[in-house]
Amino acid sequence: MTDENLGLLEGPDGKFRCGWHGGLDDYRQYHDDEWGWPVAGDIRLFEKICLEGFQAGLSWLTILRKRDAFREAFAQFNFDVVADFNEADVERCLLDKGIVRHRKKIESVINNAARAIELRSEFGSLAAYIWRYEPKPETRPALLDNATVRTLVTSPESIAMSKDLKKRGWSFVGPTTLYAFMQSMGMVNDHLEGCCCRAAIEKARNEFSRPK
Repeated sequence: MTDENLGLLEGPDGKFRCGWHGGLDDYRQYHDDEWGWPVAGDIRLFEKICLEGFQAGLSWLTILRKRDAFREAFAQFNFDVVADFNEADVERCLLDKGIVRHRKKIESVINNAARAIELRSEFGSLAAYIWRYEPKPETRPALLDNATVRTLVTSPESIAMSKDLKKRGWSFVGPTTLYAFMQSMGMVNDHLEGCCCRAAIEKARNEFSRPK
């Protein structure tokens, strides 16, 4: 059963979730177990920001279903390793049918790995840099209904982070890409009101120690 007005979809367990998972088992698992839960680990954050860059122009489900292949291609997104990739690695990735074979996006991951090392050197961790852009609670919507969430494609914080990262030499980090990243790594909780995950994620966010 779907409540189109609320944007919720009832699952086989009788629970209502954000409807974007479409009832697909792997997408529902991602919705429940990953999307919106706060992340502090540098490698996981680097993976998420890179995969959001690959998603540009494609569906997230396409990227999700290729994620294991992406991890294999990019050394589990260990940016210390990826920063040393060379042209042979680019060509290897371009021949890998398991990933999105887009030269500029592949080269972007390698470039951004080196930039991530620079950020870690400056801020102590990639996480400490990223979490500086968390929106203040009072700037967030009071009620996150279906109509409101459809308007959330960028934010002042995603625009600011995009501008700063581009200045630091990062690529494929536009404001829309970064807002999707902020949603996925728990910097914002954009699960809809009435979604079975919203309260648990809000509790996790309240208890989460922000990297500094």
